[in-house]
Amino acid sequence: MGIILSLVVTFWVGYLIVKKYKPQPVLFMAGMILMFAGVALGLGKILPVKDSTGSVLFDAFEFIKQTMSSRAAGLGLNIMAVGGFARYMDHIGASKALVKLTIRPLLAFRSPYLVMAGAWVLGMLLGLCINSASGLAMLLMVTVFPVLVSLGVSRLSATAVIATTLCLDWSPSDTGTILSANTAGIDPVLYWTNYQIPIAAVVIPIVAILHYVVQKWFDKRDGHIVQPSELAKAETDETIPPMIYAILPALPLALILIFSSLWITWIKMDIIKAMFIGVAIGMIFEYIRLRDGKKVLNDIQSFFDGLGMQMANVITLIVAGETFAKGLVTIGTIDSIISTAQASGFGAAGMIIVMVGIIAIASVVMGSGNAPFFAFAALTPTVAAKMSVAPVVMLLPMHFAASAARAISPITAVIVVSSSMGGVSPFDVVKRTAIPMAGALLVIVVANFLFFYQ
Repeated sequence: MGIILSLVVTFWVGYLIVKKYKPQPVLFMAGMILMFAGVALGLGKILPVKDSTGSVLFDAFEFIKQTMSSRAAGLGLNIMAVGGFARYMDHIGASKALVKLTIRPLLAFRSPYLVMAGAWVLGMLLGLCINSASGLAMLLMVTVFPVLVSLGVSRLSATAVIATTLCLDWSPSDTGTILSANTAGIDPVLYWTNYQIPIAAVVIPIVAILHYVVQKWFDKRDGHIVQPSELAKAETDETIPPMIYAILPALPLALILIFSSLWITWIKMDIIKAMFIGVAIGMIFEYIRLRDGKKVLNDIQSFFDGLGMQMANVITLIVAGETFAKGLVTIGTIDSIISTAQASGFGAAGMIIVMVGIIAIASVVMGSGNAPFFAFAALTPTVAAKMSVAPVVMLLPMHFAASAARAISPITAVIVVSSSMGGVSPFDVVKRTAIPMAGALLVIVVANFLFFYQ
């Protein structure tokens, strides 16, 4: 009964999210329904006796309160600082300066499809500093898209490449990375260097080659004729500040890596301090350029707005996901899945593939990588412990699979935004992204087993 009820509720959650219902209240309601059902069926408890409020009804809200308090003070503050910094960098034009500076070396390639593949690799590297897939895509559609089209690449190929430029959320300051590292009990910097980079080092060249082959083949099949034209002049964009601003988005990343166990250990640095320092240096740059103290101080509101947006959109989604996960645990679904997998002979390797498959399918259907990953991430340590594997070995491919699979969904934000700006259909775009992203998913799983599974 518990499994049947959890399946019904899970499908209901997926249906509502596909229908564009707000995921947070849907996940909260689903989690509470499962919690109460689990207690009513005698399958589990919401809180241990020592933490209980004395009422089952209130225990569900107590769980949400405790989860919100712990997330907002720890993981949440990291995520809010990152979001605020990213918004401020966009506001002062530093993100545009970074993109404009880095696209120039690619123009030395003679083949437009080599430039296109190089632009995709560039986007992946820029993703270390610009963590929003849709935000990075918008910047590249404004700056790189006209260059690719003017070189002779079709609009569909250029859009497909740009829409997948952050198919791995692999920055140490990415919200999913921070959540994954915290859930696995690993420092985000070490999680990045020891686990994410080895996988990304294999995925990036393979996907770049796939894009080169796939987009060139599609263009040829569709009868597209490569006809270079005069390059769009990005210098005419007056919103781009001096090129020295290009260093600003990369400053926090540099600080995090320099003052870590990788190099300088006697100075303590964390993500929050690095973001605050980056904003402070950005304000100094702005004052030197504008000589207008009032404007510089007023513009800092964009940083505060970014903090609030992350709290409203990301932190609440994490807590809602954990509430849904708690419901699945309370009603006994997770124990049932694990015991079924063990009885079926899946073992730890089979369970990892099952979890990755669930996340990938959910990401395509929901049009979001964060929603399914945040919902299932909290379950992973429990599942991993019962399967006798390190949580990171399960979390890493799940996290990467969520970000890669979302680029196959025609309803995900990055596909919709890129398609709209490129003047093409999102359904035509995902036909171009499906093969490279399927290749990425396969490589992620295989590389994870080769590098980390023991």
